Amino acid sequence: MLLALDSATPLVTVALHDGADVVVELVAERPMKHAEQLAPLIDRAMSEAGIVRQDLTAIAAGVGPGPFTGLRVGLVTARTLGFVLDVPVYGVCSLDVLAVEAVDTGAVSGAFVVATDARRKEVYLARYDAEGVRLDGPVVGRPADLATGDWVVGQGGELYPEAFPRRTGPAAPSAGWLARVVTDERAELCDPEPLYLRRPDAATPHAPKRVS
Repeated sequence: MLLALDSATPLVTVALHDGADVVVELVAERPMKHAEQLAPLIDRAMSEAGIVRQDLTAIAAGVGPGPFTGLRVGLVTARTLGFVLDVPVYGVCSLDVLAVEAVDTGAVSGAFVVATDARRKEVYLARYDAEGVRLDGPVVGRPADLATGDWVVGQGGELYPEAFPRRTGPAAPSAGWLARVVTDERAELCDPEPLYLRRPDAATPHAPKRVS
């Protein structure tokens, strides 16, 4: 059984895949509460599937790009579970997951981009071909600088319609689609390390100046 989780957006999501399809998928009810909600969501998903942690054979985690705190919570959880259970942990770019879902559900035709909220009035953006294969990115920048007339998947289109007028679904990464991407090898798998693209807001304070 594959456990998949993504914490790159305000609402953390968890899913279980039995090798044939997704059997459980849950999304947090409250935004920006990753540390409080992730572990209970995992326990609830396993309870609904009728399994225990020892039944897990692999773990998949979205690596972002996304905010520092949310990614850290999800990836530390994934790596810890993988270590304790001695199972592999696979990382996938969260934008790639959105791209695969958009292609497979018919939301796009031809080349397109995925743009998600990076806060600070910026977006994370990557470009894809008609099959959902990433061509370049991800990058972070101002919507006006990354504006396009192509189809745009992700919340960036909702937030900045003037830069991304051809908005289409889905809006946020799905743990269920993450599980399908890993199971079917639909995107590049990577180490479960966070993809920040910029320095975290919580920076290490500088050493105090010496008093002369």
